[in-house]
Amino acid sequence: MGLQPLEFSDCYLDSPWFRERVRAHEAELERTNKFIKELLKDGKNLIAATKNLSAAQRKFAHSLRDFKFEFIGDAETDDERYIDASLHEFSNFLKNLEEQREILALSVTETLIKPLERFRKEQLGAVKEEKKKFDKETEKNYSLLEKHLNLSAKKKELQLQEADNQVEQNRKHFYELSLEYVCKLQEIQERKKFECVEPVLSFFQGLFTFYHQGYELAKDFSHYKMALQINIQNTRNRFEGTRSEVEELMNKIRRNPQEHKRANHFTMEGYLYVQEKRPAPFGSSWVKHYCMYRKETKKFSMIPFEHRSGGKVGDEEFFVLTYCTKRNADTIDRRFCFDLEASDRPGVPVTMQAFSEEDRKLWMEALDGKEAVMRSIIPSAQLDKIGFTIIKKCISAVETRGNDQPSLFVKRVNCGVSSKVQRLLSLLMDSKTCNEVDLENSVDWEVKTITSAMKQYLRSLPEPLMTYELHGEFIVPAKSGSPESRVNAVHFLVHKLPEKNKEMLEILVKHLANVSKHAKRNLMTVANLGVVFGPTLMRPQEETVAAIMDLKFQNIVVEILIENHEKIFKTLPDATFPEPISMSVSPPNAPPRQSRRQGQRIKRPLAVYNLCLELDDADSHSSPREDTPTGSTDSLSSQSPTPAFSSSPPGLLDGNHLILDSGDLAGWTTNLVAHRKARAVYPCEAEHSSELSFQIGAIFEDVQFSREPGWLEGTLNGKRGLIPQNYVQFL
Repeated sequence: MGLQPLEFSDCYLDSPWFRERVRAHEAELERTNKFIKELLKDGKNLIAATKNLSAAQRKFAHSLRDFKFEFIGDAETDDERYIDASLHEFSNFLKNLEEQREILALSVTETLIKPLERFRKEQLGAVKEEKKKFDKETEKNYSLLEKHLNLSAKKKELQLQEADNQVEQNRKHFYELSLEYVCKLQEIQERKKFECVEPVLSFFQGLFTFYHQGYELAKDFSHYKMALQINIQNTRNRFEGTRSEVEELMNKIRRNPQEHKRANHFTMEGYLYVQEKRPAPFGSSWVKHYCMYRKETKKFSMIPFEHRSGGKVGDEEFFVLTYCTKRNADTIDRRFCFDLEASDRPGVPVTMQAFSEEDRKLWMEALDGKEAVMRSIIPSAQLDKIGFTIIKKCISAVETRGNDQPSLFVKRVNCGVSSKVQRLLSLLMDSKTCNEVDLENSVDWEVKTITSAMKQYLRSLPEPLMTYELHGEFIVPAKSGSPESRVNAVHFLVHKLPEKNKEMLEILVKHLANVSKHAKRNLMTVANLGVVFGPTLMRPQEETVAAIMDLKFQNIVVEILIENHEKIFKTLPDATFPEPISMSVSPPNAPPRQSRRQGQRIKRPLAVYNLCLELDDADSHSSPREDTPTGSTDSLSSQSPTPAFSSSPPGLLDGNHLILDSGDLAGWTTNLVAHRKARAVYPCEAEHSSELSFQIGAIFEDVQFSREPGWLEGTLNGKRGLIPQNYVQFL
């Protein structure tokens, strides 16, 4: 049974049953209000989902429209053209469909959401206001009545009469309000049926219109769809018909590739490995090239190409062939080799390696090859008269043609440049051709080729310029001490070098100092030059992991040489300076040797580098990637952090050597004043969540010793964490 009607006469009785029927009507209207509220929420979600779907469909349509199939050959069939155009047609179909969906989304807002919101606000909201008045008047009426009935009968007649009139007036007002409220309740109960359902009907009408439009679009599309299916089937049939022919041709070529060689204007072409010679002791490397030869013009061209690096193509080189000679196995430790000589490089053969003996025969036949003859061997690099001539000649050319070219010295050269470097070195190291090479005026030799040749010559010496014997002694001061003590130590050691080594080193360092003066234009800061020439001038006799980890200290030694070349080479060292000895304990500002968490890190570098200088082949086996920011004009040698202690600790023998027992160390560390500030002298990247990352110049607050050996604790930008002790300077 539905709701009982509210009789107006019951308003005057205001019986309990009347009140119960009023509450039933109120509950029904509240339920209706909640239903409309939920429906509005769902409707808005539906609109949002419709818009999201429309956006996704439009993006899908754009993807279809923007793509185009490429075809093999120089033309397409009609079927293929129609298939290509189909993606655009699909895109247009979706675009038209989404236009209708957009209309639907707008209609939902206008025909469903707004009418329901208006009914809920204007009608149901009005009833709520009437209910508040009715409840308030009820409370007032019965409170006044109880108060009136409590009046004493002993009151004056006039007072009692006035009280009666007041109660009567209030009762009439209550009855009128009750009649209006009952009328409004029943009105809304009847109105809600069409006020709620009519917007829903309009919504479905819009939905049906959308589906009908989709149906019409699909009906119009059906003819195109049938035609496209025929195009697809025709293309598939042609594919199936030609696939067997393609496979048969592939098998024929597989059985005998030479009989089915594609005709072109080259007499011979294919891959060969080209030997890129390096002066002793570095031997040579073999780089794969795609080579092409035309017998009519004797033009031989080759392009370096490495499949494993994603198909990277190098610069093409070409020359006119003079002759080709087969290499015998007793002259080279590789099979299938032959030599070529170019007309513009007489006496400088280029050694090639074929893939097989059959492949070599084909090349020899195409190149009119001959049997091998013995040729003279290019001399190795030495610190002799010709060696000094080469270095001086290269330096003069660089300084004449300009020290301000960007990236004057690079750490890796590509295959094309490398071959030019080898060619230049071969000419310079030959006493017959050295004086004829004009580096200052010739356009044949780029500056980067000259600088690479100079660096390659120095690396090719039997022993590094700063000798194996003194290598370890040069490294020691770079790891410790103050900037002044480092300079003094390097100064002392340079004068222990053999005279020729010292003379060559002076010539080179003076040149590097001149280069560094143009750092703003050539990007060759002192630090960058240290990175480039550290492995060139210094090299341990035995390659070990420990020696590789010392590479950054080699760079620091070179920086010290460049920054202090006038003092080091023009003055004699202090005769009282003690010879460096091995340190039993790293000094306080040396980099930590042990990881803070064993097994996770071996050691922290002295500084974090960012220079984009690639390692060349000779450097890559002994050089970790540690570079210096190109914009910095400061070097690591001049940024040695000041010790964090106010006085020398017990056990300090001199400026470089430290021997401490556990008691000394404990007494030393407890003397440190806590809660001090410190400034970062090197950048650092955190390797654990408990550590801080920072740049040079960062200021740390509340710096204290950590329980971790070699680490401090401090606060930076509100975050507290661990700091490498040797990365900061106390303020």
